[in-house]
Amino acid sequence: MMNMKQVPLLINGEFCQSQSTNKLDVVDPATQEVLAQVPYATDQEMQVAISSAKEAFESWKETPVSERARLMMRFGMLLKAHQDEIAQIICQELGKTMEDAKGDVWRGIEVVEHAANIPSMLMGETVENVARKIDTYSYTQPLGVCAGITPFNFPAMIPLWMFPMAIACGNTFVLKPSEQDPMTVMRIAELFLEAGAPKGVLQIVHGGKDQVDTILDHPEIKAISFVGSVPVGQYIYRRGTENLKRVQAFAGAKNHMVVMPDANKQQVINNLVGASVGAAGQRCMAISVAVFVGESKDWIPEVGEALSKVSPGVWQDEKSAYGPQVSAQAKERILSLIEKGKQEGASCLLDGSEFTHPDYPQGNWVGPTMFADVTPKMHIYQEEIFGPVLLAMHVESLEDALEIVNNNPYGNGTSIFTSSGAAARKYQHEVEVGQVGINIPIPVPLPFFSFTGWKGSFYGDQHAYGKQAVRFYTETKTITARWFEDDIAHGPNMSIHLK
Repeated sequence: MMNMKQVPLLINGEFCQSQSTNKLDVVDPATQEVLAQVPYATDQEMQVAISSAKEAFESWKETPVSERARLMMRFGMLLKAHQDEIAQIICQELGKTMEDAKGDVWRGIEVVEHAANIPSMLMGETVENVARKIDTYSYTQPLGVCAGITPFNFPAMIPLWMFPMAIACGNTFVLKPSEQDPMTVMRIAELFLEAGAPKGVLQIVHGGKDQVDTILDHPEIKAISFVGSVPVGQYIYRRGTENLKRVQAFAGAKNHMVVMPDANKQQVINNLVGASVGAAGQRCMAISVAVFVGESKDWIPEVGEALSKVSPGVWQDEKSAYGPQVSAQAKERILSLIEKGKQEGASCLLDGSEFTHPDYPQGNWVGPTMFADVTPKMHIYQEEIFGPVLLAMHVESLEDALEIVNNNPYGNGTSIFTSSGAAARKYQHEVEVGQVGINIPIPVPLPFFSFTGWKGSFYGDQHAYGKQAVRFYTETKTITARWFEDDIAHGPNMSIHLK
């Protein structure tokens, strides 16, 4: 271990080695090879990082917005030039396939491109004569030091959701990435500095609960963004808001795809396979429940047959459909839920719990798995499995499907496959979920729309990074639709944004 690579911190514009003796191995999930060690930052290092961000804010907030936009332009160009390199780091420390990893980077690049348009988004408002000879002006101003706490499953995209927008708005930023795959974001940070980011505008610290608590409690941190599990999201929201901070916490999901009998069967099967087991099921927008309405239940065996042809593998193999689970602990949790599903009476049509890669038997493999005859009372339905496991349910009507989806405690994403404009309209209007896809399995919006969530999938303020905090008493719903039938009243590839 003497020559083991050490993941640095980024403090006050310098990459530095932590003085901490508490370190965690960064492990290749396909081979169990230790790639590096990541330190849990000391309290002193945390304090210096936050103080440095505070000091940098005093000058950064005065930087003209056009200069901030040009920084994002340069940063975006560097990310595009190094997309494959960053993707390969993701493959090594997370196990994603190369195409999946490149998509991870690209979705982050799209946010940086959006941040490059920040001047128009920061425009204020004015009204003359709100009263006689009295005019009113509003300005959008940065908050100060913001912080982000990001998960393992998208080590490029989710950090890039956060710090570019915050910094473009004139804030400075402290990022605590996942300790399971921190090397990706450190390479991204190198490119950010190369793009000309001023000293101290971005700080990166590593760690666990103690480091998160410092972020949640520190008086100089004004706003916090989090993506991760439900218990941690609730904890961060409660503790952060108790300290009177703005907090947005994206938490768990149990995403349903409703399949109507008038849908195109082959499109349903193709989309459902990719949406359920793609990225090893390790994404908050994965479809984990398929609700078959009426006669569409006859398609369930064909979905299982299509899933049986999907094979996990290593990123170097172009034939690999998806990679391993991030850790041995994640794999064991998934296997325990699969076993519980069998015990509770669900029909296991396809069991991937015994899958082993012939060349990489040490990997954290879980093969594609499918259950039928699932009920809402089963643990596999109630818990977010976060693995390549698809649950199939059957109901008689669209109203029954809506009842199931709306009774679920989560409200992150959902989709409906149908050729009926009336069914699509009813579903998008009545479903209690933040992001709705119509004939699109994973309705992740582009950056100029809200990435949102309802119920137990989201807590907090979606405008935490310096824009006015508005619409506290309404939900934002984003609908992305692809219409296949010419006789439907709406045009092709229609995108609707409802507030």
